[in-house]
Amino acid sequence: MPHILRALRHRNYKLFFGGQLISLVGTWMQSVAESWLVFRLTGSSALLGLSAFASQFPVLLFASVGGIVADRSNRHRILIATQSASMLLPLILAVLTLTDHVRVWHVFVLASCLGVVNAFDIPARQAFLMDMVGREDLVNAIALNSSMVNGARVVGPSVAGLLVGAVGEGWCFLLNALSYIAVIAGLLLMRIDRPRARPRESSPWQDPVEGFAFVARTAPVRALLLLLGAVSFAGMPYAVLMPVFDETILHGGPEGLGVLMGCSGVGALAGALTLATRHGVRGLGRWVAIAATSFGVSLILFSISRTCWLSALLLVPVGASMMVQMAASNTLIQSMSPDALRGRVMAVYSMMFMGMAPFGALWSGAVAERIGGPATVDVGGVVCLIAAAVFGVRLPTLSGEARQLIVAQGLAGGEPPAAVTATGHAARRSRNKPICCRHQRC
Repeated sequence: MPHILRALRHRNYKLFFGGQLISLVGTWMQSVAESWLVFRLTGSSALLGLSAFASQFPVLLFASVGGIVADRSNRHRILIATQSASMLLPLILAVLTLTDHVRVWHVFVLASCLGVVNAFDIPARQAFLMDMVGREDLVNAIALNSSMVNGARVVGPSVAGLLVGAVGEGWCFLLNALSYIAVIAGLLLMRIDRPRARPRESSPWQDPVEGFAFVARTAPVRALLLLLGAVSFAGMPYAVLMPVFDETILHGGPEGLGVLMGCSGVGALAGALTLATRHGVRGLGRWVAIAATSFGVSLILFSISRTCWLSALLLVPVGASMMVQMAASNTLIQSMSPDALRGRVMAVYSMMFMGMAPFGALWSGAVAERIGGPATVDVGGVVCLIAAAVFGVRLPTLSGEARQLIVAQGLAGGEPPAAVTATGHAARRSRNKPICCRHQRC
């Protein structure tokens, strides 16, 4: 356990972890309650997809701006501002729902506003991990962060299912708003060194281009992001269609929906904790390929199931595979990215992970209206398998360049990652001559 929790030795990360853990339980409660509210008000699979689209599409539009802000501004202050805004929006939705004035368009507008907030929050939060724990514990911090998200995912949907069935959706929204007090308090209690002034050598118009240019010319990062985008578009919308499966196929009600989402969270938590045991990044590319393949196979099997207990069981590997791919990709991309571009590269990561998901949600909702939820999820699983196969074929040629980039960034930061240095060959090459390539300014 001390090894798994080693990132918690950093005081700032410990405060961040505790506050986020409480807040994310509320976030998952809201996610389930909001889906149930939209389906209750409309009975439409297409509008379920549109609701998810409204909450995630702004990330695609504004994440590049959020990345620039994360690289040029104080990330600690950015997070205080974004978390405060994230508290206000569910509070408004709670008031509308509890007073019985809520309409579907209210949900869509507030979801869109939250998406704009997330476009600034996600790049700053991902880059802030390095500020809190340093390069040495980055892998562990990302894995623990994923564990925290999915530990909350186990509890939140189950509690939401019980609350929605007992007292309605409004109380879930209110509890989510109150949960942000914990994370804001944790951020305010942090002791943050005054950040060094970041040079402003380029114009604001060139800033976003630099992040995209790095991704475009760096084959390993580009391949990881393309695979992540394909899986986010085709596979991730299974969660959007959960109310359809629960209500029309499995007949579980709000409680059943909470159980299904909770089982997916159990798997994701197990996958994240497995990553937390790792020391370095060596072999993570193979983990990404295997996880994407497992995700596609599990989705296909889930789409075939017609019994509640089997569907819930199959969602465990779905959640585990999704989390391993996402967290391993995050770790590799951050390890290969220069510190000066970290926020902008993580903005591109956000655009592929969350920015593609709304288009997938919109597509899956529309397709489910015509061919049904199971067939839609089945098609998504097949697409994931094809994308994983393409990535797996290219993996051997990508590994060498990825290793050079990781060693180079470790030397630039003063701390070469232990797992990479231990390979011997890369370490000797880095000592004998400087690594100088088109991905770095000499």
